[in-house]
Amino acid sequence: MNLCIDQGNSRTKVALMTDEGKMINHFIYKSFSSSDVERLFDLYDITDSIISSVVDIEAAVVNTLHRRSQHFVLFDHNTPVPIINRYDTPQTLGLDRLAAAVGAKSLCPGENLLIIDAGSAITYDFVTEKGEYIGGNIAPGIKMRFTILQRMTKKLPLVDAEENELIPLFGKNTRDAIAAGVIRGIAYEVKGYMRTVREKMSHYQTYVTGGHAQYILNNVRTSRNEKRELHYERNLVLIGLNTILVFNKSEK
Repeated sequence: MNLCIDQGNSRTKVALMTDEGKMINHFIYKSFSSSDVERLFDLYDITDSIISSVVDIEAAVVNTLHRRSQHFVLFDHNTPVPIINRYDTPQTLGLDRLAAAVGAKSLCPGENLLIIDAGSAITYDFVTEKGEYIGGNIAPGIKMRFTILQRMTKKLPLVDAEENELIPLFGKNTRDAIAAGVIRGIAYEVKGYMRTVREKMSHYQTYVTGGHAQYILNNVRTSRNEKRELHYERNLVLIGLNTILVFNKSEK
């Protein structure tokens, strides 16, 4: 069994997966330490592990993973991956973006792929049917847009829309106007990317992931064809990390 760890700014997501990509279990930690690693190895039949982090990883966590794993990958920009990275500055590409691209390609091989990760920022990345990551874009996330509106103006309030909230087409009060402007603006942004890719590609699929993915999914109105092109996968980065781990084991 493989232990896959995705360490973010505010939480750590962990998955137990097989080499074939089956997810056995997954967890979310507000804080993650070497004692958590020890506990996971004691409770489950883990043989191999991989960790990716956007923050500095505690040396004790790395040491414990290395000591207890038959094969351990500390995912960085030098780690071999099963797609071709065409980014001009690969050392600056977010590892979560790269892992999500690998995850989408593993789920849908042979397809052109638009990958949307809705977190603190919203990223739009593209992988060709030949498995080439050709780049992507970074835009402000939902919470960031709400915060900027409040901080950069004198009278607009800070709004916190619920992900399942029914967003009006046009707000009839200031609060709803802000909520609709931000959420619908992002939904139209997503639709614009999908429409542009569809115009350029004879076939493609879109994968949406990230903590704020439901805001997008709940407000993007899709046709029957678009529904077949749009997929939600909450664990896309973890799936990608598992694929990278298996790939590196096979290279040994």
